Amino acid sequence: MRYLTDRKRAIGNGAARQGTDHHWSMTVSSYGLLILVPLFLIAFGPMLGAGYEDVTAHFAKPFPAIVTALTIWVGMMHFKNGVRAVIEDYMHGFARELWIIIMVALSYATAATGVFAILKMAL
Repeated sequence: MRYLTDRKRAIGNGAARQGTDHHWSMTVSSYGLLILVPLFLIAFGPMLGAGYEDVTAHFAKPFPAIVTALTIWVGMMHFKNGVRAVIEDYMHGFARELWIIIMVALSYATAATGVFAILKMAL
């Protein structure tokens, strides 16, 4: 019988030996989004229905631009990790690998496009 502490049992366990790390990253990004989404609504809300010039002037300010870029990036990374876990749980074989590649590429492309658009308005 092995004498291991609870911490040593948790580190490195699981079929992929990454379960604890995945859970921790999802928890951290969830708490990050819990803070960022209300800030995003505060930054984005006043611009609903505004004209193009008003929106670009608003997102040229540091606070709305940074909050929006962080919300887009953290949200898409949270989506990437979550959808990967779902695909790993419910799909098998080559389709599983293909869908993981597609969803990871889609997540990074969406995040990069959103951050690029915010940077273009901010600069």
